Amino acid sequence: MGASLRSGGSDRPLSEINVTPLVDVMLVLLIIFMVTAPMMQQGVDVELPKTTTQPMKVKDEPLILTIKRDGRLFLGKQESPQAELQKKLEAIFAGLDSKELYLRADEKVPYGTVARAMAAAREAGASKLGMVTEPER
Repeated sequence: MGASLRSGGSDRPLSEINVTPLVDVMLVLLIIFMVTAPMMQQGVDVELPKTTTQPMKVKDEPLILTIKRDGRLFLGKQESPQAELQKKLEAIFAGLDSKELYLRADEKVPYGTVARAMAAAREAGASKLGMVTEPER
């Protein structure tokens, strides 16, 4: 009877979960996600002009026309030659209720290239044309 009092009335082994390996794995995963998250941004890299305007509130995913420094045009993430821009925009606008287009042009792009892209957008039926910029620092 004295032996059962010392063991607390139960002969089953005492088991504990060691959480140290779990914490180690979680910290490693956290570091991996923190390092890779900034690399997951997709898009076309351009240097936007700096302005003092306020950001626009956008409801849906906007259609973005990007003009790179070398004059190449991108509708979304797909490259589009200048000669085909108007036809592609007409086809895209035919399936959209909102005919809004946002223009992201590198600050070093000649004004004539931007003006031709804006004219093609207007001819294709764009009802609103927004200019994407970055705030001044």
